[in-house]
Amino acid sequence: MFMKIYTRTGDGGTTGMFGGERVLKDSLAVESYGSIDELTSVLGVLLTLMSDKKEALYITDIQKDLYVLMGFLAHSPVSLASCKRHVVDMEKKIDVISEKLPPLHSFIIPGGSPASAWAHLARTVCRRAERMVVHLLNQEDKKNSDLLIVIQYLNRLSDLLFTYARFFNTQNESPLKI
Repeated sequence: MFMKIYTRTGDGGTTGMFGGERVLKDSLAVESYGSIDELTSVLGVLLTLMSDKKEALYITDIQKDLYVLMGFLAHSPVSLASCKRHVVDMEKKIDVISEKLPPLHSFIIPGGSPASAWAHLARTVCRRAERMVVHLLNQEDKKNSDLLIVIQYLNRLSDLLFTYARFFNTQNESPLKI
């Protein structure tokens, strides 16, 4: 016996949040976690191009964090403590990779190696998700400190993805600049 993937409950333009609440599919929370879901898929494509297993595992761990963030945005009672700690880890990772890169003196045109191009695409999807969560935060009556953690995580992740894009191009001697 197989489980049917369709439920038909969303045919009217609503979706279920954790706990059963139904919201419109274009709500800011759904748009926010939808953009993060898209980001996890783009990272999945990037992973297929990464030969360094240690770095690939690091990206896989980020994908797991992103599922926690999506759960939070869907009102699931998850803890963001590990995501908050991982912001510091990403800063350290950025610093380690940046030490191997030439100084940045110009804008970077996305492209070059396939891995770099996908890292840039992931970065732009991450920035969109960040903008959506900022919009969600600004719609709330009070400032939600947990939403601020989500924003901080996405902000640092986009910085990391930019750094990876530069690194992948440097490895392949394909730095594109304007």
